[in-house]
Amino acid sequence: MKEADPSKNIGIQLYMKSVLIFLVFILVTFLTAGRLDYWQGWVFNILNIFFLVVTFLVLHDRKDVIKERLKPGAGMKRWDRVYYAVSTPLFFVMFIISILDATRFVWGPLVSFMMIILGVFLYCLGQFIVLWAKRTNRFFSSVVRIQHDRNQVVCSEGPYRLVRHPGYLGGIIFTIGTPLLLGSYWGMLPAVLTIPFIVARTYLEDTTLKKELQGYMRYTEQVKYRLFPFIW
Repeated sequence: MKEADPSKNIGIQLYMKSVLIFLVFILVTFLTAGRLDYWQGWVFNILNIFFLVVTFLVLHDRKDVIKERLKPGAGMKRWDRVYYAVSTPLFFVMFIISILDATRFVWGPLVSFMMIILGVFLYCLGQFIVLWAKRTNRFFSSVVRIQHDRNQVVCSEGPYRLVRHPGYLGGIIFTIGTPLLLGSYWGMLPAVLTIPFIVARTYLEDTTLKKELQGYMRYTEQVKYRLFPFIW
């Protein structure tokens, strides 16, 4: 009997997981809004489909990255579990508040069309930065761990020539853009609250890499900024 191609199975797993996440966002968006003519919600979800397709195209030959993100190996830092326990609910709070503000309650002030366009721009910019980092770094994991099982080495190419953690920078940008895209200023409050957690995770991961990943200290001498170019 011919054995199943492991890389094909990984691709199927990613596809199924992505479709499931997309369906959850669709349901949450329009159940929360209480109507289907919420056009900002359609824009948000269509953009997610777009980035899902682009991710498949960009990472089609990076099955190792896909596997690591789907099912990371052992060694996740304990503080990273705390980060996920706080940041994940906070993101959904931001998402739901933004939709409620834009549809059912309209707490105001109203978000202008140009600000929504700005939100679309920030969301896309952040997603592209994250995708660029995924494509460049073969060790771009969904958790913080030193990947001894994959012989992890320092990545210093692409966006990693500008800042040491471009994925987090992209995450901050698209998080800030999300409430604007959805048509809400009130959603900016939980969005902004996520930034200190991302900054803290950046600091803790950077400290871990300095201590545990060979060559990282030398890399920090070449790329001075952890997260924000010319700032920190």
